[in-house]
Amino acid sequence: MDTNGFYRRPLPSQLIAFSSSEGRQIFTEALTLGSMESYFALAEQFHTQSEPAYCGLATLVVVLNALSIDPGRIWKGLWRWYSEEILDCCLQLSAIKEQGMTFDQFVCLGRCNGAKVEAYRYDNTTIEAFRETVRKATRSPEGFHLVVSYSREILGQTGDGHFSPVGGYHPKRDLVLIMDVARFKYPSHWVPLSLLWDALASLDKATGKSRGYILLSKEDFRSHFSPTCTDFLASKLPLQISQ
Repeated sequence: MDTNGFYRRPLPSQLIAFSSSEGRQIFTEALTLGSMESYFALAEQFHTQSEPAYCGLATLVVVLNALSIDPGRIWKGLWRWYSEEILDCCLQLSAIKEQGMTFDQFVCLGRCNGAKVEAYRYDNTTIEAFRETVRKATRSPEGFHLVVSYSREILGQTGDGHFSPVGGYHPKRDLVLIMDVARFKYPSHWVPLSLLWDALASLDKATGKSRGYILLSKEDFRSHFSPTCTDFLASKLPLQISQ
């Protein structure tokens, strides 16, 4: 039996584990304050990434299923359901397995799989706008989910670029709940919003562009569809995506 490798990583001191006594207390307070509304749908559909570079795919699987979007194609047996292996639009899975995905590629995948996507890079928004979007997403019982694309290094974690959904917010303490899809590495944790904002500023080495945040909701005009990137790739990208 090969026992080499790593079993999880300790959280840096500035982050608070969700399951710790303090983390549970923050959850209870945030729930009372009405800023944990998005948590339940995400928790119901939560999924651990199946490959080290699949954080973007895993995050999208969680969010698309939490939004109750019908993928319009069979997963297994007779069931239509989102899983990482059916998110093969925009980019080959073999490429994602080797390189991960960029901010723009995540946006492409979200849109071509039926989500309404509002994408904001650090360079094109403000911390006040980010905080307001966090409030909007976490106070909505259904309809909106927020994803952050950030640098782990800025949070004091190992690694760098990462995607995960936001599951809650404590407005009085200005803490954001990151539901980390790499559960083999770090547990879900509370992070100061100002620190998370700094982590959005880090440049993606693959593109030279800053990271950012993405608000996803369900398109109203159809209940399900067959995924295609044609419309997305043929359209002019919004300013905050194309820059």
